[in-house]
Amino acid sequence: MNRQQLEHILRAASQIAEDPDVVVIGSQSILGTIPDDRLPLEATASMEVDVAFFNDPDNRKSDQVDGAIGELSPFHEMNGYYAQGVSVSTATLPDGWRDRLVLVESRSTQPGRGYALEPHDCVVSKLVAGREKDHAFANALIEAGLIDPTIVATRIETLELDPRVMERLRRWIRMYTSAE
Repeated sequence: MNRQQLEHILRAASQIAEDPDVVVIGSQSILGTIPDDRLPLEATASMEVDVAFFNDPDNRKSDQVDGAIGELSPFHEMNGYYAQGVSVSTATLPDGWRDRLVLVESRSTQPGRGYALEPHDCVVSKLVAGREKDHAFANALIEAGLIDPTIVATRIETLELDPRVMERLRRWIRMYTSAE
């Protein structure tokens, strides 16, 4: 996926939900913060953009987006990428994440605008999810010098999770912070 495709999804999602403010929760939020030509392949490999809305208590808006431009929709078949409507609470994020959202707004996103996770917050969320693809994503960003592991470590400590999950996160981040 690339920035142009992300902006297309933001435009479509905002029109479908009749809400200009679209939150990009998943890995492709990285496209709103770092130019695609600087990103490693592992960071742009997904064809899915997880989108949510600040004001969507019953998930009606995210469900509409999922139905209209989600997986296996005509939009997906025509473009090769799609949106997955999710709740803002889907991702486990560090304290203060809303204050660090990055505005994604251009002529291509109108009438909408996106709010992308700050890259370190995105990596924390992916590490909490803990799937192989999430680790590959985080590893690639750190190895490319796009993410500071000490910031990730600090943000991990703001999470309130099961102690076993916290230990898994700490163990993973120590691979990068103990060498510094």
